Order: sequence, then C-alpha cells, then structure tokens
Amino acid sequence: MRLAFMGTPDFAVPTLNALIAAGHEVAAVYSQPPRPAGRGQKLTPSPVHLVAEAAGIAVRAPKSLRDPAEQAAFADLELDAAVVVAYGLILPAAVLWAPRLGCFNLHASILPRWRGAAPIQRAIWSGDDETGVAVMAMSEGLDEGPIVLEQRIDITPTDTAGSLHDKLGALGAPLMVDALALIAAGRARPRPQDVEGVTYARKIAKEDARIDFSVSADAIDCQVRALLPAPGAYAQILGERCKILCVVPLHDEVHKATPGMVLDERLTIACGRGAVRLVKIQRPGKAPMTAADLLRGFRVPVGTVLG
Repeated sequence: MRLAFMGTPDFAVPTLNALIAAGHEVAAVYSQPPRPAGRGQKLTPSPVHLVAEAAGIAVRAPKSLRDPAEQAAFADLELDAAVVVAYGLILPAAVLWAPRLGCFNLHASILPRWRGAAPIQRAIWSGDDETGVAVMAMSEGLDEGPIVLEQRIDITPTDTAGSLHDKLGALGAPLMVDALALIAAGRARPRPQDVEGVTYARKIAKEDARIDFSVSADAIDCQVRALLPAPGAYAQILGERCKILCVVPLHDEVHKATPGMVLDERLTIACGRGAVRLVKIQRPGKAPMTAADLLRGFRVPVGTVLG
C-alpha cells in the first residue's frame, strides 16, 4: 500500500519500522517540527524524523495541518491510507478523508477506556489490571473511530509508564501491519466503540506530580509508577523537592500518624490508608539513590512530615 506515516516520539518508531519491513511504500513521513533539546537547546529532530531520514524517506514537519496549502500537498500524495501513531497534531477533515481508504491510528489503550493524551499513565495510575493497543479507523471525534483490531496485555505490579510504553509500542507495530493487510484485502470489519465505559486520559500536568499522602498506599504506588520516568512523582523532604522513584506499599501497616509522617528509620511514610516505604529517591541535582544511601548523608528524623 502507498502510505503516509504520521508520528513523532519513540513510541511510534516500531510501527514505522514494521511498515517499512512489511514492504509498504511509505511516500512521506509527517512529524512534529524539531524542538530545542539538551544543554545547548539545539534544534533536534524527533525520533520518527531521524528514523525516516535514515531510511531515505521524505520528512515533512509542518507546525499545523490547517493551512490549505499543507492539506493540498497531503492530498497530492495520492495515498491508499495514512498511519497515525502519537503524531501530536490535529488532523482536519480535509486530511482525514484524503487517503483512498482513510487514516488509521494506533492508540495505547483498549478503547473506549482512556481516550486522549496520556492513556499509559492513566491506566497505571488508576490501578487497571490490563491495557492494550487498538488500531482504529480515525474519525473527527477524539479517539472515537471504529476498532479494526486490538490486543490486550496485563499491567504487572512493577510496570512503570516507561516499561509499559515499550511493551505497547512493540505490541502495536505488528498489529498495525496485520490491520493494514485486512484493510487492503477488503476483509477488515471495524466495530463501533462501546458507548459505555468511556474515560478520558487527560494530559499529565505539573500539579499531578506532587504526592498526596492522604490517599492510600496503593494509590501512591500507582502514581509513582505512572509518572516514571517523567515527570516523576515528588515530595517535599525537609524543604527539598525530592523525586520519589520507587516505593513499596505496605497495605497492612496500622498507624494513627498524620499522613506524610516518617514512621521509622527505614523511611516508612504514613498514608491515609496503610503506608509506603521509600525505596529509591532523587534529591535535586543528585543521582538517584536508595533510601539507605540517602539517609547516610541526609538525616530525616522519625516524626518528620513530608509535604
């Protein structure tokens, strides 16, 4: 099939590679414009952009697709279909309906649960037991299109947003190849999404990163894992904003302490229900370290309340 691929971050790279390996003609790759990165703030192309260039595929990086000239250039590609994976730009109707067979999106959840920007993080944060990837025929609504194929995966108690991101990216690549084979053969039978069970995965905001110790130990464990590797959950410890990179929830810990209070010399912290033991922490400007290493040079007395 003659395709355009539209994607930006690392999550999209396995799918682009799979389409190339499957022999599809990728006429153009669309990716978000290069962004300043690193200490020198040098303009840096996206991961998808770099992979496409290495494969000799023309890359287009418009700031928006609302410009009629950009829409005309897209239509001029005379595509069979477009594949969209974490592109990050809205596709106007003129773009959505330009390819002969339509545009198809790989989404990192089992729809209609977790439509929107942060499905991986929200699935972990909410304590879901499973998630997955779905290939949908795109419509003008937000992640509302009919499902062509989907595949589920368990969320383990140790999964982080980073580990689940990698698993779902690898799972979704062959799923998209299979979906396109069905579409090309006229054997795809997209099914409408359920009208019940719709949830929205709003983008992670700065204020989401601060730990509220008044909730349960399990909820804090989910928050920490959902925000790893970025932006990272944090707590104020003796006036320092410290990233909390790993905790162990202690469900059966019984106490009458104020939520956030240090209960012992192992950095066990009182929660609204149960407690969490801090396992890995990162002080400002320092490398990540174990709680034991932290306490060797940064005394946190029992009774201290974390904010």
